[in-house]
Amino acid sequence: MEIIEAHGHPNITALHRTTLEITKERKLTPRASCIVAVGATKGAADLSPSFRELVRMGGFITLRLKVGDMIFEVHGKGVRDLELSHPTDIVCRKSSYVCPRTLMIKADGAAYDVPRRMAQMLKDSAKTIRIELEAFL
Repeated sequence: MEIIEAHGHPNITALHRTTLEITKERKLTPRASCIVAVGATKGAADLSPSFRELVRMGGFITLRLKVGDMIFEVHGKGVRDLELSHPTDIVCRKSSYVCPRTLMIKADGAAYDVPRRMAQMLKDSAKTIRIELEAFL
């Protein structure tokens, strides 16, 4: 399991319908509707070799977002083509599009699916967000 700590930001809207993103970047514009956490402790390139191997073997992936008393999960698939090489970003996609930021494809959720009460909590820069990533065959 990979553990990532991040923070909220006043510009988080969590309204993107096909992707969900976590970033190490600390600045965020309102146009970045897929981002749900900033100041993350890891980007795709920072994930452990054993985790990356499971993802590339076509493993099933769970991203668990925890803030306050709320938990939101996204499930998707890994594929051999995933580079997992982006230094700052991790992206879950409902589509099959692959780029260096992609963690999973065919995800069952995106930023838009985050419960609205949780999305409001993600706007608070004082909130610590815990992200848990699991991969299994």
